Amino acid sequence: MSQLSYSRLSHFLRISANKLTVLRTGTEIKPGPACCVQFTRCQRAVDSKALQERQKQQMAKGLPKQKPITGVKQVVVVASGKGGVGKSTTAVNLALGLMANDPLKAVGLLDADVYGPSIPKLMNLKGNPELTDDNLMLPLTNYGVPCMSMGFLVDDVAPIVWRGLMVMSAIERLIRQVDWGSLDYLVVDMPPGTGDVHLSISQNIPIAGAVIVSTPQDIALLDARRGAEMFKKLNVPVLGLVQNMSVFQCPNCSHRTHIFGSDGARQLADTLGVQLLGDVPLHLNIRETSDRGQPVVVSCPDSPEVSLLLYSSSTLDGYCL
Repeated sequence: MSQLSYSRLSHFLRISANKLTVLRTGTEIKPGPACCVQFTRCQRAVDSKALQERQKQQMAKGLPKQKPITGVKQVVVVASGKGGVGKSTTAVNLALGLMANDPLKAVGLLDADVYGPSIPKLMNLKGNPELTDDNLMLPLTNYGVPCMSMGFLVDDVAPIVWRGLMVMSAIERLIRQVDWGSLDYLVVDMPPGTGDVHLSISQNIPIAGAVIVSTPQDIALLDARRGAEMFKKLNVPVLGLVQNMSVFQCPNCSHRTHIFGSDGARQLADTLGVQLLGDVPLHLNIRETSDRGQPVVVSCPDSPEVSLLLYSSSTLDGYCL
């Protein structure tokens, strides 16, 4: 038995109403086959548009009203779609790069990856946040960047085995119950994928734009595109892509090898109609400084790879102004 959809039900009701009108007036209408087909197609199109409009109105009623984070001027989210592409490392260095380009700018860092928080390690931070008199958490600060992460609230090796509602509650607490002070930028390190956290953050707070991080590899670009399309559907501007681990240069012979392919993210940026914000190499120095909790932007500010990260931050700053 076929399912009776709303559009089909509306169509049947309208046909019945037309028959009743004919009976009441005593006039019999015998349209030709072509007219019937055309009428049916037009009616279905009208019904479909009306249904879509009603669904849109119902969804809009259920969406939370966006509320800015107290003291924060601009929120920039860093996402990837695929895990393991260097998203968190890029987010940290972009935040530090924004400050390096303009020391007068105040920049904060929010780790929204509840299941796998990386900011405590990358920023060399440990301990529990203190509370203000208003029961707000005070961010932990290093290199002049206030940071908040679920990693500050649980043991280093403790797995976070939570269902979606608990994760949403944690995200709400990390956003609303933190005394961020006065920030020009809050950089949010998003979790991989396109799930509840992305939806919740995008719908609850106004976002200046999203930065998508990907390697040039085809399998990573598939998820990067899904991430970009998700933000477009959520009306979040995609500021651009960062191509990470783009090339490896041998430290001995200086031979360059494109381990993950070449220019994949650049081509995706062209397809999406956005800018390639940066082209960051696969470099031993970036990995070592990240593992030590001394991000390359602050520990090796004059290195060639940092100049690429600073360019990304400068371009990002120009978009958000």
